[in-house]
Amino acid sequence: MIEKIKQLESIALQLEPNAAKRAQMRLAVVDYAESFLDNIEAGKAYQVTQDKGIQLLDFPVTEQGRSIQQLIDLIEYNVDRPGLNPASGGHIAYIPGGGIYPAALGDYLADITNRYAGVFYANPGAVRIENILIRWMCELFGFPKKAGGNLTSGGSIANLIAIVTARDYKKLKARDFEKAVIYSTKQVHHCTKKSIKIAGLYDLVQREVPMDKHFRMDAQALATCIKKDKEDGLIPFLVMASAGTTDTGAIDPLEAISTICKANELWMHVDAAYGGFFILTDEIKEQMKGIEKADSIVIDPHKGLFLPYGSGAVLVRDAKLLYDAHHMQANYMQDSFDDVEELSPADLSPELTKPFRGLRLWLPLQLFGIAPFRAALQEKIWLCRYFYEAIQQIDGFEVGPYPELSVMIYRYVPKVGEANAYNLDLVNRVKEDGRVFLSSTTIDGTIYIRLAVLSFRTHLSTINRCLDVLKELTQGAQA
Repeated sequence: MIEKIKQLESIALQLEPNAAKRAQMRLAVVDYAESFLDNIEAGKAYQVTQDKGIQLLDFPVTEQGRSIQQLIDLIEYNVDRPGLNPASGGHIAYIPGGGIYPAALGDYLADITNRYAGVFYANPGAVRIENILIRWMCELFGFPKKAGGNLTSGGSIANLIAIVTARDYKKLKARDFEKAVIYSTKQVHHCTKKSIKIAGLYDLVQREVPMDKHFRMDAQALATCIKKDKEDGLIPFLVMASAGTTDTGAIDPLEAISTICKANELWMHVDAAYGGFFILTDEIKEQMKGIEKADSIVIDPHKGLFLPYGSGAVLVRDAKLLYDAHHMQANYMQDSFDDVEELSPADLSPELTKPFRGLRLWLPLQLFGIAPFRAALQEKIWLCRYFYEAIQQIDGFEVGPYPELSVMIYRYVPKVGEANAYNLDLVNRVKEDGRVFLSSTTIDGTIYIRLAVLSFRTHLSTINRCLDVLKELTQGAQA
């Protein structure tokens, strides 16, 4: 038996490379990363290819390994070449992700040390860092000291946590489902509807509240809907407001909505995954008024704080409600029960296995301070406003509402042909050109092109490049 164990150990030790081998792997990865960053401005925001990374299928997982350089070459050609480059400043479609450099260093340290951030007993320091970040965000949004939250993989899980908390706090039972009502607009992010479904609430009455001409929830219409539902014997339950919709960047009238929710004892949830961190800017603070009265808020640091994908957060006005909805004990974890100096993240979300994702946010905030993040957000607001004015100077383009944040809609109206088809084709031609990447949306049957300025690498030169591309690709369409 001893010989068998030693034989297996000798093979298993390949998983623990020595310092020289670690240096070889690390240097190869760092060299590639530096080359990627050095050439990011020269590369395309979208690369159309025929192969679409199909060469990866020729490299199945086998008993024997391969060299690090061979694998990096494989990644470069099949992963980082085809399709969208989210790290590019030219990514001005959807809501761009971030990827600031120190966040990667935070992930590197978190992965090397493999700290478990789920339970305070297991790693007090990791949990303290995550809770410090949550408290900072709660203070940023004006939540009281009893508030709490959780760092999540993104807005989808964050919305699910908030909706489950609201469900349990309101003590909704299956017998209530056909009478309970959820209120939102057509512009609410589809992940909130997905969260409702996963939370077992899809059979609830789902009201679409009318919007104003700027695609914001009509607060008076909301109040009217609630009043009628009560008269009809229904149970108004939850309002899902938006602070920065994906399509148009609209901010619902949060102050008015909060007043209505309080008067009618509804849970007020605000999906601020995209727009939340704009509260750091003087330009947007007034529009965010009322968000401090919400019962729950979702925000994504991988959007407004430019972190890599996989960085979301949920904040709840009363942390106890979050705890009550998600806490579960197990006998094998009994050693941790008495160590409760800080709330444990695993007690506040569906996740028990909790990676130390807080380090990717804590490290950049400590290194840079808040000032450059605020300046970058302000820059994105003004770049969007600049584009709004400039695109109207190109013959044939018309715009939607004036942008509230850093997203806006516009479209080209050709003199000949159908406008919807033309704009879908224009988006495809922009993608094939590759210098910038844009996306489209449909609102009330009309195809619009979206500009979403949120990459920390998007600057004035990028927006001017986008304008040049659109002007070149539409030349002659008005003839």
